Amino acid sequence: MSLYRIMLVDDEEEVRKAIIRKMDWEQLGFMVVGDAENGQDALEKLEQLEPDVVMTDIRMPYMDGLTLASRIREKYPSMKILIFSGYDDFEYAQQAIKLNVTEYILKPVNGEELKEILNRVRISLDGEIEQRRNIDTLRESYLGSLPILRELFLNDLVGRTGDMAGLAPKFREYGIDILDARKWLAAVIHMEETEGSKPQVFSGHQELIPISVRRLAEDHLKHYCRFAVFNSTDGITVIGAVDEGNTQTGLINRLNDICKESRRVLEVTITIGVGHSCESLQDIGRSYESAVDALGYRAIVGGGKVIYINDVEPVSRGKLQLDANGESSLTAAVKFGPPEQIAQVIQELTARMDDAKVHARQYQVYMMSIVNCLTRLMQQYDLNVDEMLCTQAHYEAILEGICHRKEFADRLIPIACRMNEAMNQERDNTTRKVILEAKEYIQQNYSNPELSVEMLCRHLHMSPAYFSTMFKKETGQTYVNYLTEVRLERAVKLLNETDEKTYVIAQKVGYQEQNYFSYVFKKRFGVSPTKYRGA
Repeated sequence: MSLYRIMLVDDEEEVRKAIIRKMDWEQLGFMVVGDAENGQDALEKLEQLEPDVVMTDIRMPYMDGLTLASRIREKYPSMKILIFSGYDDFEYAQQAIKLNVTEYILKPVNGEELKEILNRVRISLDGEIEQRRNIDTLRESYLGSLPILRELFLNDLVGRTGDMAGLAPKFREYGIDILDARKWLAAVIHMEETEGSKPQVFSGHQELIPISVRRLAEDHLKHYCRFAVFNSTDGITVIGAVDEGNTQTGLINRLNDICKESRRVLEVTITIGVGHSCESLQDIGRSYESAVDALGYRAIVGGGKVIYINDVEPVSRGKLQLDANGESSLTAAVKFGPPEQIAQVIQELTARMDDAKVHARQYQVYMMSIVNCLTRLMQQYDLNVDEMLCTQAHYEAILEGICHRKEFADRLIPIACRMNEAMNQERDNTTRKVILEAKEYIQQNYSNPELSVEMLCRHLHMSPAYFSTMFKKETGQTYVNYLTEVRLERAVKLLNETDEKTYVIAQKVGYQEQNYFSYVFKKRFGVSPTKYRGA
């Protein structure tokens, strides 16, 4: 087990040094990562030092131990807090309990007592980590989550939002036995709204209807084919596997039987849309989409039965379309690059046309879909269309290229790469603009003693964690250090140019307490504000 990180907070330097010297920290399972003179100082160091445990005195200037504990609980709820107090005061102890302080320790404490306390804290930390890592507990949690994970996986499969590579292990992991079939098709079960009275079978228990319909479907299919059934946004969804021992027609007949049995036994009218079959599970999303399309014909052909998409729409020899997965790959490549990835994705998308056996019009529609995907990105990122396309003639060449599919990729790749460069530039510009806006906000509000990174981020509409990382990366210093620098620079100017009292200057630059202002000032410049002015 690695050493736990601990931080000491006490306004007496000798006390801090004595505690650090007297304990064999490594043997106890700890390493001292830093110390602080008061609660305010500690709070500013916490984000950088990231201790697991904070040991703090209760009585300190500027910010006492209980206030520090309260602030820690707000931002770091899992951090262990040990409070030392020279006062056997019930009220202090009561406040400490409310703040979920790990140990409330009365002074004086000797080395052996502190050793026992640190051992208890280490055992507690070990226990928490062990619990999080406990294989049996994790396995139990995983098995409990398995039905939900299975549903999410199948929804990703038909929605084509998940990773399509390496599907087989996931099917086995979730116990979905539909691999290695001749072909597959998707069906979506829709429960029709009943006019007038509700089904008497479920009187007062309407919420049980979907469960009963799903169970009915499972019972009718389990002896005929391998299948997966799950709930999707469009209804109860079935993925059926067509093997050597069954047929697509036979599967549709079973689905028809489910419609009849649902009406007869459950008194529930259902309509089942059946999509085009596919020879690869990676294409099951298209089958699902066409099953949903089939349900759309209920108003024309009537509900309460199976509607097979091939019966209501003309059958094409093949379909060539930019699906959600292809569009997502293209969008990601253009947004994040590099150029090699952009070229590869566009070449893969255009290569689909070589294998398709479709009418020339479908080639053109497919190419227009790719161009539309790029133009939507231009609009989303407010890119200069003229700069992306270079010239009007180039734009016309792209449109002309839609009629010449062999040259299409070569004409499109340079445009996509220019878009990638522009987006990267825009991201950099946006970051700089945000940092500039943050600095301006600090300049305008540094006199507010309540100014915090949370307040600033509410103004910027950003998360504090992301802003802090970005600010440090761009400026080379933390938000707190920058704010302190701004306040002290203004204080120096007021000391040099005015005769105002130190406490007035402290309030003007955002420090409510003159003593803490003097402490921060001396820490930065080596002398107090008064001596600085007199120098």
